[in-house]
Amino acid sequence: MGKCEWCSSENTKAVSDKVYWELPDGTQAIQIDETPAVHCLDCQMTYQTDLITKEIEDQLFLIDTKKLGKVVTFEELMAQPRLLKRNYFDFSS
Repeated sequence: MGKCEWCSSENTKAVSDKVYWELPDGTQAIQIDETPAVHCLDCQMTYQTDLITKEIEDQLFLIDTKKLGKVVTFEELMAQPRLLKRNYFDFSS
């Protein structure tokens, strides 16, 4: 799985987790169930990788968030049709 981003331990495993995310327009937060995560067996931290975080943020920016309920699974979120092909406001790549 790789090194823990918090304590550098190699003792990590892939899990899924429930996370809460603020919508890009700031109107509300949603619960995203079954989100891919990393759990460190040494420091007990559970977190999302930078890649998963970017996927969630990009998807929320590119879809009609008004069609989302207050609770959605990661898979359901990522399956939502996009209004744009990509995040044209992301200049990091």
